Amino acid sequence: MMTLAAGSSVLAATAARAQAKLDEKDPQAVALGYVADSAKADTKKFPKHTKDQHCGNCQLFQGKPADATGGCPLFPGKVVAGAGWCSAWVKKA
Repeated sequence: MMTLAAGSSVLAATAARAQAKLDEKDPQAVALGYVADSAKADTKKFPKHTKDQHCGNCQLFQGKPADATGGCPLFPGKVVAGAGWCSAWVKKA
């Protein structure tokens, strides 16, 4: 028998998985230079990008650092790649 709290956790996890992955061609993604692979960031356009920056270690990433995907308040209803990057990257405290 599943408790109500456990059932809520399962539903929340299912809802998170149901969110669409952010498309690099999404207008907001393009505006922020989002790429699903940080190594592919445009360093000419974003010279402050360094190879150690990725969504998983960004303060905005709503997941664990090692998660493959997670939410980001900049892209509501979508998940970003943990290995991704955008120009709004801020080092996690």
